Amino acid sequence: LCINRLPVSSMMLGLHYNHTTEPPASFFLVGIPGLQSSHLWLAISLSAMYSTALLGNILIMTVIWVDSTLQEPMYWFLYVLAAVDIVMASSVVPKMVSIFCSGNSSISFNACFTQMYFAHMATAVETGLLLAMAFDCYIAICKPLHYKRILTPPVMLGISMVIIIRAIIFMTPLSWMVSHGPFCGSHVILHSYCEHIAVAKLACADPMPSSLYSLIGSSIIVGSDAAFIAASYNLILRAVFSLSSKNAQLKALSTCGSHMGVMALYYLPGMASIYVAWLGKDRVPLHTQVLLADLYLVIPPTLNPIIYGLRTKQMRERIWGLLMHCLLDHSNLG
Repeated sequence: LCINRLPVSSMMLGLHYNHTTEPPASFFLVGIPGLQSSHLWLAISLSAMYSTALLGNILIMTVIWVDSTLQEPMYWFLYVLAAVDIVMASSVVPKMVSIFCSGNSSISFNACFTQMYFAHMATAVETGLLLAMAFDCYIAICKPLHYKRILTPPVMLGISMVIIIRAIIFMTPLSWMVSHGPFCGSHVILHSYCEHIAVAKLACADPMPSSLYSLIGSSIIVGSDAAFIAASYNLILRAVFSLSSKNAQLKALSTCGSHMGVMALYYLPGMASIYVAWLGKDRVPLHTQVLLADLYLVIPPTLNPIIYGLRTKQMRERIWGLLMHCLLDHSNLG
């Protein structure tokens, strides 16, 4: 049962100060400042979304793994995307639910920076995967005769490794800068997870270098990926609307429609979360900033499998077939 402990979070705002530069043993997350009275309902909503994300992404990974007809580049990238979505949601949601339910807001120093590293690295990997999926869609529609020659298994593996290495290169210096700062003030993080700007503000040193590095790095990664994705879909739409057959146009648009929906779910709240923290920090209430950052990590993993499962005909048929097979096997055993 969830027990909402409002006094604990509010008391923490004025406690846990010290005057040592030694790393603190633990930090304290307050959840969503100003919305403590809604923590129980937020915990229920997050639990439902997290369960949907886990079940949906695991189902998609299972179907792609066991079905030999889905061994295509698009489904390989979708498999990796589902795995990244699980990491992204799992890095923050269990702790957030614990805070909202029981008031268990303590998180150790090492656990905090581990959470920060994996949460932000997963977002950097996801944007790269969305670019790879846009490239896959472009090749499939604009250069269908060269599809299998261009997107070979070594090429797909290389693309995946470059995306992961890029995220590691971006996150490692950022985590090092924040984790090696002197923490001689409050250990209370005004957030529901160890978001790097919220943690950097607690250091006695100037948080500007790490915050500026994060802003510039995020803008370069997200901006360049979004620009290439936009260019890809511009070419895709030109090719689609040049087709003489209406059925062919609808089929091509349906193929990439799910991709575009997932990208909108990821980039819109993501860019809002990044720039509101910088440009609107004095205008946008703190609880709104925290909610944006939370939903940015939870909504895409929850809705990605639903969009791909419902909009992609081949995936829908394979998922339904797998579920029916499992139900029939269960009934036969019964």
